[in-house]
Amino acid sequence: MGAWDIFLDGIFWVIHWFYDWCGDWGLAIIFVTIIFRMLIYPITRKQFKSTYQMQKLQPKMKEIKEKYPDDPQRQQQEQMKLYKEAKFNPLAGCLPMLLQMPIFIALFQVLRTLEERIGTTEGVSFYGIVPDLTVTTGQVFAEQGVIAVIPYIIMLLLFAASLMIPLLLQKNADKNTKVMMGIMSVVMLWFGWGVPAGVLLYWDVSSYIGVAQQQLSRIRMQKKDEKEEKEMEAVKPVKVEVDRVERKARPKKKR
Repeated sequence: MGAWDIFLDGIFWVIHWFYDWCGDWGLAIIFVTIIFRMLIYPITRKQFKSTYQMQKLQPKMKEIKEKYPDDPQRQQQEQMKLYKEAKFNPLAGCLPMLLQMPIFIALFQVLRTLEERIGTTEGVSFYGIVPDLTVTTGQVFAEQGVIAVIPYIIMLLLFAASLMIPLLLQKNADKNTKVMMGIMSVVMLWFGWGVPAGVLLYWDVSSYIGVAQQQLSRIRMQKKDEKEEKEMEAVKPVKVEVDRVERKARPKKKR
């Protein structure tokens, strides 16, 4: 048995333990998702800080583009200087996503082989709201029709929207970034069509926990910045305007 098989068995065991405890497969997946988000929070906190710094840099980035509109190389050089001065790492936001991918893939494979592991997929649901967590949206649509697929479509739309919501909450989001993320959301709709519903449930819960954590972190960082600005204002030397009185020439004494 390889390391990956051991990892798959571990994921299955954890989910099954929570299922034995709460009596619902969907809720078990949610518990696993919450625990995993808590474990990676120290890393995601750095991602939130990096994203917040990027938002603060947006006005300066815009100035650089306006200053060197026909010189992409100079734009890149100035942007790298700006990143260095602000101690901003553009790659910091990728690590939480990379950490989630093994869980994502493992959950995909566990749900696909769940019938082999427990002998049936009957009752592998989310309180009956999503009747079968092992099937895909495409399968339900093809086999059961439009009415049966509605809960799966809702999860799928939440899955795609999870990319756009953090971006929409940014005040200074670049237009090109919005377009790119819109395209990615469409790609996610296509990708999610063939993903087991349990994986969509994991991703939905994980994404919206991340959105909530990001917003709380942003509020804390904004308050910290405001406090620092007030402290700087308090110690800033007061400039006193002094009106200089023009001296009149003294009359000369007659000899």
